[in-house]
Amino acid sequence: MGIHPSAVVDARARVPESCTIGPFCLVGADVEMGEECELMSHVVLTGPTKMGGHNRIHPFAVVGNGPQDLSFKGEPTRLEIGDHNEIREYVTIHRGTIKGGGLTTIGSHCLLMAYAHIAHDCHVGDNVIMANAATLAGHVTVENWAVVGAISPVHQFVRVGAHAYVGGGTVITQDVMPFAKTCAVRDVHAYGANAIGLERRGFSKERVRQIQRAFRILLAAKLNTTQALERIEREVEQTDDVKMLVEFIRSSERGVVK
Repeated sequence: MGIHPSAVVDARARVPESCTIGPFCLVGADVEMGEECELMSHVVLTGPTKMGGHNRIHPFAVVGNGPQDLSFKGEPTRLEIGDHNEIREYVTIHRGTIKGGGLTTIGSHCLLMAYAHIAHDCHVGDNVIMANAATLAGHVTVENWAVVGAISPVHQFVRVGAHAYVGGGTVITQDVMPFAKTCAVRDVHAYGANAIGLERRGFSKERVRQIQRAFRILLAAKLNTTQALERIEREVEQTDDVKMLVEFIRSSERGVVK
């Protein structure tokens, strides 16, 4: 096991021999690491935290610390992280709270850039990118393949839908629709489907076209949301993507950004 002499690893931590722990890292008692993880240097990894394999954590990140919540009294809440994640410098990820379900989760193949923050009881899917200083308040859900741009704060209990793109410097206080490009110029608006991003992920042109048809009705038809959804169900082919979009909007408790 490659543990630098200056690192402090609790004897009760579960660290496979294939892991590398660099200078001045701290690994707590309630940590379970997967195979071939790397803590580069000055990383604080506490718990209870369970982490999959092939994760790399860069200097000065703090992962698995207790939540920034006044109701937290030191309960053994958890953080679970998947595989093949890149966690960059000064990222902070906090465990859950009892009132929020006691669990924060990060999927696999995510890129969390410098100074990103994931608060208590958040659930982040697979292949998510959070750019520099993107911040999630408590109880936020970010679905698979979403991108949250730099310096973008996301309000508590908001959902960011699958394949959504949030532009840099955007304050998000309502749900972000799947597939949507959402950003702030003067006010925060959705600007249609994230067509280029979807094509890069292998969506066919026809698949993108049906999503774009649904967004044109949502954003340009001068209908309220209920009317727009009814029209989408009448006039747009009900592909899995369109059904996902409609169900996401219908299930929103905070409303969606339009």
